Amino acid sequence: MTEHDLLEVVEIEEASGLSLWGWEAYHSELMQRSDTLMFVARNLNKNNLRSGRIAGFIASRLVADELHVNNVAVRNEFRRLGIGRALLETVIKEGARRGSRHAFLEVRASNRAAQALYGRCGFSGAGLRKNYYSDPREDALVMSREV
Repeated sequence: MTEHDLLEVVEIEEASGLSLWGWEAYHSELMQRSDTLMFVARNLNKNNLRSGRIAGFIASRLVADELHVNNVAVRNEFRRLGIGRALLETVIKEGARRGSRHAFLEVRASNRAAQALYGRCGFSGAGLRKNYYSDPREDALVMSREV
């Protein structure tokens, strides 16, 4: 992910119903390059060039030997094509390369589709954070896996 991707990233974030970070938060994360892992997946245009629209993104951070996945989102028209899984596998592989031993994430307790995706990627339930999300207020399921 680069600074030039952020308008599309925020557009995907808003359309996906994620807790809103907005342009400034993503930009701030990008500027901390030593501990952030942020990737985009692009829809290739008809000439297989990378100039196509962003199909999805992932934002994560390394803290000691832990990888914390903050946000993952895929445009509606590109869902169920393996893009979310590819983004997760990419960030986990890069996290492992940089010394991560465990990965963690939070997901809305009601978001069964995301929980199923994370389960297919090796994550399992590790706890519950009461009232973690706002707008609407909701608990978060904490999921983790070894890297």
